Amino acid sequence: MAKNNADGVGARHLYTAVLYAALPLVLLRLLWRGIKARAYLSRWAERFGRFPSPALPARPIWVHAVSVGESVAAAPLIEGLIAQYPGVPVVVTTTTPTGSERIQTLFGERVFHVYAPYDLPFAVQGFLGRTHPRLLVLMETEIWPNIIAICDQRRIPIVLANARMSERSAKGYRRLGELTAGTLRGIDLIAAQTEADRQRFIGLGADRHSVEVTGSIKFDTRMPASLRERGEVLRRSWGNSRPVWIAASTHEGEDEQVLDAFDRVRGVFPDCLLVLVPRHPERFQRVASLCRRRDFETVLRSEGDTVSEDTAVYLGDTMGDLTLLYAAADIAFVGGSLVPTGGHNVLEPAALGLPVLFGPHMFNFAEIASMLLVHEAARQVASSTELANRVITLLRDANLRHVQGENGRGLIEQNRGALERLKTRIESLM
Repeated sequence: MAKNNADGVGARHLYTAVLYAALPLVLLRLLWRGIKARAYLSRWAERFGRFPSPALPARPIWVHAVSVGESVAAAPLIEGLIAQYPGVPVVVTTTTPTGSERIQTLFGERVFHVYAPYDLPFAVQGFLGRTHPRLLVLMETEIWPNIIAICDQRRIPIVLANARMSERSAKGYRRLGELTAGTLRGIDLIAAQTEADRQRFIGLGADRHSVEVTGSIKFDTRMPASLRERGEVLRRSWGNSRPVWIAASTHEGEDEQVLDAFDRVRGVFPDCLLVLVPRHPERFQRVASLCRRRDFETVLRSEGDTVSEDTAVYLGDTMGDLTLLYAAADIAFVGGSLVPTGGHNVLEPAALGLPVLFGPHMFNFAEIASMLLVHEAARQVASSTELANRVITLLRDANLRHVQGENGRGLIEQNRGALERLKTRIESLM
């Protein structure tokens, strides 16, 4: 077990005082987000550790993932835990409604799901008092001082799984000094994706003996056997002969750049279809309006309308369908990368054999992006003009698309195994 971090107690108390002072602003922000996405207005009590105590047959494993991306990454691990420990319940928490919806879609009644408690002592204690976990698994960069400290005090082993720490994030954590160092020393196992991540965690104060490189479990994501067939069915409904490229997980300020690029692509391939999938549900209608203002005939997936020869943009405004939309496309651009968000999961389209494009801002996935570039499975573009030019090049050359797609698929096969390594280490803590 990790030992209590006496040196970080003062810093954590100051952090907690700031959190309490900021609580009215946190609630106002939650209310504001609820105006844009109504799901944020419900289940507030869960965020304060208040919910009916579940009737669990044994002390559960607690897995925390923030939103959709982390939930998808955690899915193979959760499946593995359910299979490996059939008598042990799994409690899964998320922070966002989209993450909640994804977990409920993937697992239904097989896990107990609630929103994660805010990192306030009374909320954390309330949550722990209702669930009594035997192990906590935090995904990727979920480093919460009070959650970690209180679990450490209760002798609950803590794993930071699929852990990543970009240089940019490390600079921010470094400014918090002993709060960061003391929190990291409370974690029993930091399962880092890469050696660079491992060194950054150690540099921030983590015990070097608790930080191991296990790889990214995103390489272990398996696509359903029926996915390609379902993708072909969807593609036929769009028109088999027309070229299709998908721009996935786009953010505010990025959709305009994608549509600028699409305008150029349509100049060369007038029948090209753009599948546009905004990252956040509250932006679906705004992006649809943006497409129509640009005079692109737009069909929303949620409305079920037929895609005709005149349709230019197919808007993916339903949750949980991104991999299906990838499976029906020729080329994938992964968003959050033309704007300084840090990028999103580029391995899903690569696993389906698609050539992948992304922008210059991939600091959240720097190592994986670099691997795809080195293996010539992806290309990085700096602007909408470069994006358009690269899409045109790929659409003109089916052989190039095939080679880049197979390069990506091969890279993923070579790097599988992180999930088994992580499960082995978790077993030692169980």
